Amino acid sequence: MTLRSVFDATFIKTEFDKSGINAQFIPSIWKYVIQNPNCEWRQIPSLPSAAYSLLIDKFKPCTSTVDSVSDSNDQVTTKLLIKLQNGASVETVIMRYDSSLGKYGGKPRTGGLRSTLCVSSQVGCKMGCKFCATGTMGFKSNLSSGEIVEQLVHASRLSPIRNIVFMGMGEPLNNYTALVEAIRVMTSYPFQISPKKITVSTVGIIPGINKFHDDLPNLNLAVSLHAPVQDIRCQIMPAARAFPLGKLMDALAEYQKKSQQKIFIEYIMLDGVNDEEQHAHQLGKLLETFEVVINLIPFNPIGTLSQFGTSGDQRVTKFQTILRNTYNIRTTVRKQMGQDISGACGQLVINLPNKKSAGVASVTDIEDLHL
Repeated sequence: MTLRSVFDATFIKTEFDKSGINAQFIPSIWKYVIQNPNCEWRQIPSLPSAAYSLLIDKFKPCTSTVDSVSDSNDQVTTKLLIKLQNGASVETVIMRYDSSLGKYGGKPRTGGLRSTLCVSSQVGCKMGCKFCATGTMGFKSNLSSGEIVEQLVHASRLSPIRNIVFMGMGEPLNNYTALVEAIRVMTSYPFQISPKKITVSTVGIIPGINKFHDDLPNLNLAVSLHAPVQDIRCQIMPAARAFPLGKLMDALAEYQKKSQQKIFIEYIMLDGVNDEEQHAHQLGKLLETFEVVINLIPFNPIGTLSQFGTSGDQRVTKFQTILRNTYNIRTTVRKQMGQDISGACGQLVINLPNKKSAGVASVTDIEDLHL
């Protein structure tokens, strides 16, 4: 029998309940495992005897292992290649920031050093976005909630994690049940990540967006829009055919009405495709009735897979200026991190069996923006 991750919350709670064991012991088990990576179950103090037998029979402290760790030259980005129990691999990236740098509203920013973890939710992805290497893998499998949480467990041993972004491999809302369960674990003891410090990114899975606020209140929602009109969106994002732009905007309007939260809009800049002045005006008109922050993302070429070019700095600046000055929409340009370890946005692809990988999505510190 395959042993389950102790961080698969629903499963362990169900098994404890069936055995008449109080679920109040579960958080203390999690804390012990985090602090003692190679522990044996009987080393955990003060558990009921039935709990030890159950843990031994059905659970592992971690079902995944860290296969390799790569640090960027500037030491601000660390990429972990994580091998799952079924032999597949995913990557997760730690990004370190000094959030006190720069100014906000003309005044020095408060904050300090902290780390953001970029988490994967699936092995591969079936969305097939043409500018993203992950799409070339196709969809392999969903991660269990425990496998999602274990990325945080592994990363926490290298750096204190304060923020989490679901912008790694996979479409989070296509693994909705596991996503919700994992986040509920992450926001509870002993992790206690603030919901306001967690961002979930989606290409626009409308059924998931419709449930998102009710199931995960106070989280940040990011939408990979990448085009201001449906035909361009369909050209670069095949999933747009299933989730047309008009219906997506209706879902986002309803989400914002319920949540009263700003929405992060991710927009990759592709030379000559979606980065011209007319596209900036179309995007501004599309979003002018919303409360949003637009994050412009410089395109990272993906080697021989690239069919797109990178927008020039001048064109990105002009695009940003139009959105800011004409439509009064807060617009940032994403800072890329970890490119020397193939850790930049849109380059994630795991090439097995030789285990060479081409990176994980990297993000700016959007979860620290003052909304």
